[in-house]
Order: sequence, then C-alpha cells, then structure tokens
Amino acid sequence: MPYPETTDAFTVTDIKTWSNFKRQEVPLKKFEDHDIDIAVEACGVCASDIHTITGGWSTDIPLPLCVGHEIIGKAIRVGPKVKNIKVGDRVGVGAQIWADLTCPQCKSDNENYCPNQIDTYGGKYPDGTVTHGGYSSHVRAHEYFTFKIPDNLETTIAAPMLCAGLTTYSPLKRLGAGPGKKVAIVGLGGLGHFGVLWSVALGAETYVISHSERKREDALKLGAKDFIVTNKEGWANDWKFTFDFIINTADATHHFNLKDYFSTLKVNGTFHMVGFPDEPLKELPVTAFAPNGCFMGASHIGSRPEMEEMFELASKQNIKSWVQTIDISEEGCKEAVERLYKNENVRYRLCLTGYDKVFGKRD
Repeated sequence: MPYPETTDAFTVTDIKTWSNFKRQEVPLKKFEDHDIDIAVEACGVCASDIHTITGGWSTDIPLPLCVGHEIIGKAIRVGPKVKNIKVGDRVGVGAQIWADLTCPQCKSDNENYCPNQIDTYGGKYPDGTVTHGGYSSHVRAHEYFTFKIPDNLETTIAAPMLCAGLTTYSPLKRLGAGPGKKVAIVGLGGLGHFGVLWSVALGAETYVISHSERKREDALKLGAKDFIVTNKEGWANDWKFTFDFIINTADATHHFNLKDYFSTLKVNGTFHMVGFPDEPLKELPVTAFAPNGCFMGASHIGSRPEMEEMFELASKQNIKSWVQTIDISEEGCKEAVERLYKNENVRYRLCLTGYDKVFGKRD
C-alpha cells in the first residue's frame, strides 16, 4: 500500500551486498498529532550510512533498511498540534527523529543524549515500526526534529548541514571556539570541511591536520590558517602546546599515535572525536594524558537550539557546503555509497537529488 501508509524507498536488504539497493514500499509509523510528513527533495549521503549498511558499527541492523539522515523536502501534512511548521514549508530532518522530551537531558537542551532517543533510520518506535531515512519518497517526523531551512540556503547546500554540519558545530560551540582560540581539525572530508567552515566563522584561528599534502589548497580556501601533515616522523614537534582543542573528524583514529596529537594541545586541552571508526582504538596508557593534563572525548550530533543557531550562522555569513549531486535511483544510490566508501572523488559531500523525476510530485 502506498503513502500515507508506506514510503517508496531504496533499501539495502543484505549487508553482504550493501551497495545494492532495491526499490520497495516500507511502512511508516502511525501519524500522530505532533507529526509532519515530508515529501523528500534531497538527501545527503553520510559516512554513517556506510558504517550502517556495511555492518561496520553493528551487524544487528533491521533489514530491509532505507538510510539517509540529511533530509530536505516540503511539508505536505502537518499534525493538529504542530506549532511552527505549515504545509508547504521547506523543512529538514537530521540524524534524530524522536526523543521522550521529558527526561533531564531533553529538558536541558541535550535531547541528542536522551536515553530513549530514536535515530532517523534503523531505530524502532514503541509500536515496533522501524524508522527509514531519506533515500525515499516520504519521511514522517516529530515536529521537534523538523527544521525550517533559511530561504537563502540552497537545498543541496543545506542538506549536509543537518548531520555533518551539526555534528561538528555542536562540539565547536560547547568547547568554546571563537576569537582568541586556536583550533585544529583532523581530517578534511565531509565532516572536516564543515569543522573548518564553522570554526573560521566563529572567529577561531583554525588549522587542518591531515596525513598527506593532497588537500592543502582546499583547506586554505576554506579559511584555514595553516595545514599540518602527519606523514613525517616528528611532525608534532613544532606544534607542541599550540591548540586549545582538536576536533577529530577522521574515522581512522585506530591507526593514530594519539600521544603525538595530544602533545599539540595546550594545558588541559581536549582531543574531541566526531569521526567514529569501525575498529576500537589502540590501548593507551593513562600517562599519555599527563604531560599537558589533556582530555579526550566524543559527542553525538547536536541539539535543536544548536541546529537553529548553525543555520542562522550559515544564512548570515553565506556559508556553503562543498557538495556534489547524484540523481536518486538504484544505480545512483549504489554510485553514491561506493564513491564515499572508496573516498573516490568526493569533495566533500554527496547529495542525492532528482526525487520528482523518480517519485513524481507529492503534494
């Protein structure tokens, strides 16, 4: 049965053939008073999609599964208790689609840490319905996790901000990026290029740390002051006690000599991770933190207030994602996830488009 009971989705049916997509109808949860139905117009392709469908983070995923959590489209149905969205609005949904909104975390604008939070895809509602993402015709979302998109941000520019953008903006804000701070971004990819954009926009002196020279020019175009290459012995020596904090966007941290990175931090500086590798980190002695009293941490996406603040910043400063587009189809989805998996000519975010050509107008 088609929408409104189901969404027309491009799904993965087996993690052994993770890049093969099958078009099929999958169920939507029951429509409730605070829900919004969105006719999807574009969806960013996130590394989380790859980690999920390959079984890298867990082989226990619900199948068939439609991924995608950088979703922008038009609101076509609005529940009677929805306050701030109306039919026809251009709206977005990121990596979280529900939380209880009653726990201490939710009440303190930390709903992204709600113990009952539900991911936009691969999660389960209390009635057992599996959540499916934006490689599909429609998404049904709670109003709290649905965001108006500023008029001056193009859809394909704004879509990757809903996950990659927020995931880097939140720790930069919480760690205090701004004038007088020196911030390093490890890795210049989908996450990393946003890290540089936000850090510069917030007024911090920003550096990029990378394993090769290949992306130096891009880093400087994005606003970085300097580009640090780690492929030589002793690379960290010239940067000891330099950075207030480091945002690590790489998902190869299990290969790092973390003590080198820690050494570049100021006293009580923080090495903060938003790139999550499939493999565990190497064993690390406690003494690795002692020379400068540094800390190591990680974070999960961001909150609603941070999302709204991020979009306001992007709108006011005309900040643009570096995006390449691919028309959605079984072949298009396959191309997108394989290019991202191989890191093959991706600078720096892929976005699926052309939804009306496949699904038709969905008013």
